[in-house]
Amino acid sequence: MRIVYLIIILILFSTCSAKWHYNKALKKGLETVSTSDTISITTIDSIPIIQHDTIIYQKFFTSKDTVIFYKNIYIPKTIREIRIENKFIRDTIRIKEKTKVRIQKEETKQTKAENKSSPFLRFVGRMWWLVLIVGIGVGAYVRNLLPF
Repeated sequence: MRIVYLIIILILFSTCSAKWHYNKALKKGLETVSTSDTISITTIDSIPIIQHDTIIYQKFFTSKDTVIFYKNIYIPKTIREIRIENKFIRDTIRIKEKTKVRIQKEETKQTKAENKSSPFLRFVGRMWWLVLIVGIGVGAYVRNLLPF
């Protein structure tokens, strides 16, 4: 068991350091760019102090640092961020397609409702067989009247 621990410790100590990777990247063409800038702002604060029955304002100089980041640096995305973006895009496409289908179904329902609004079309749509029988009867009656 000691040998396993010894091998693990040797592997951990023999790995490449961050400085080695940085130097390797510099050799391959990494350009260092200043990504931020620090601006220090000095302010004067005064506090009233009472000395010998008089008010004296004592001044303090305070400085505050603000860091401004530049937006000209491209930070590559991790695999997880790329997957999340792809899932988001895929889900939005699915949602858009579902809404298009719903809109088309509603439009067809509205057109069917408009077609059914006419009473004659509604009667013909429901009683087509009655119209057929009446048509055959009228045709037979007219045939008997004419001398062909």
